[in-house]
Amino acid sequence: QVQLVESGGGLVQAGGSLRLSCAASGRTFSNYGMGWFRQAPGKEREFVAAISWSGAIKYYTDSVKGRFAISRDNAENTVYLQMNGLKPEDTAVYYCAADRSGVVRTTGLYYDYWGQGTQVTVSS
Repeated sequence: QVQLVESGGGLVQAGGSLRLSCAASGRTFSNYGMGWFRQAPGKEREFVAAISWSGAIKYYTDSVKGRFAISRDNAENTVYLQMNGLKPEDTAVYYCAADRSGVVRTTGLYYDYWGQGTQVTVSS
């Protein structure tokens, strides 16, 4: 079992930056694929970014590519999402997720464990 706790969300002006963190506990964390998802009010949850267990493979949704960067520090059991050039459209609750398969996934149904989410609000 893996427990995930997100942090780093907050209120930021358009064009600003935030770095989200996802602290994980539990066995074999370094072997898990990790992903970030977000859900805005009244909208479906959407994929944002994912990273393989080694960090060698990274996927991003088109709307954040070039602005967001996912990374992981397996020694500290932490996954990060650096968000630059934030837009009001990025406002959402951001969730960290872990996939036991260890590969990158872009569909939330594949993920086995989820954090509680951290709120990101971007003002215009």
